[in-house]
Amino acid sequence: MSAHPSPTPALARTRSARCSVAPAEIARPESTEATFEVPDPDVPWVTLVHNDPVNLMSYVTYVFQAYFGYSKDKAVKLMKDVHHKGRAAVSSGTREEMERDVQAMHGYGLWATLQQDR
Repeated sequence: MSAHPSPTPALARTRSARCSVAPAEIARPESTEATFEVPDPDVPWVTLVHNDPVNLMSYVTYVFQAYFGYSKDKAVKLMKDVHHKGRAAVSSGTREEMERDVQAMHGYGLWATLQQDR
């Protein structure tokens, strides 16, 4: 007989189970989260005024002159763009400036939004 008896089959399986080989890399599933674009800081933002069935054309012209300081001719041209094309870009600049202009247009009762000018 040998000095060290051989292990039982159950003990041999237990020892091998403790020495498992882990994969070197973990496979990660594709992300299903929505990605978003970071706005390019060099692209200016614009305030868009949209056509609505409520405000008179003369009032829209007045707002453009009073708030933006546009000449009557420029204000009339922008008002006609709003009326005939459905919207017009009335100002451009930084996002913060355009947010201010949109809020001002809302204060005058006009429908306005902002977007990057691409």
